[in-house]
Amino acid sequence: MKIAAVTDDNETISQHFGRATKYSVMTVDGGKIVEREVRDKANHRDFQGEGLEGQHQHRDDSRGHGFGQHSAEKHSRMFANIQDCQVLLARGMGQGAYNGLQQMGIQTIITDIPEIEKAVEAVLDGSIENHQERLH
Repeated sequence: MKIAAVTDDNETISQHFGRATKYSVMTVDGGKIVEREVRDKANHRDFQGEGLEGQHQHRDDSRGHGFGQHSAEKHSRMFANIQDCQVLLARGMGQGAYNGLQQMGIQTIITDIPEIEKAVEAVLDGSIENHQERLH
């Protein structure tokens, strides 16, 4: 199983999925982390200047932030490097990104645990809590 966490420093889980610059990806076997790698992640800064008004283009649907065709395309680029992962850990994200990950079959957990390794351990022992109320 592969568990990804959004991060900027490879130690802590970023507070917002869209702003994070990297993924820390752990391969788990037998209940233990056997491999850890850092992968690039597209983020909001990569998309500035795209579309009609750049950063404002993400509100291209009546449902609000993170929906619509333009947002789906950006999310797809953000998800590209974790298609082989089964779980994603974040401390916050938009509803559109969350829905996109669910459609890909990636279990998305919004956690209050900032340390990547502690959060992975909580996933493995079943004690992690999913704080979906932090979706926006």
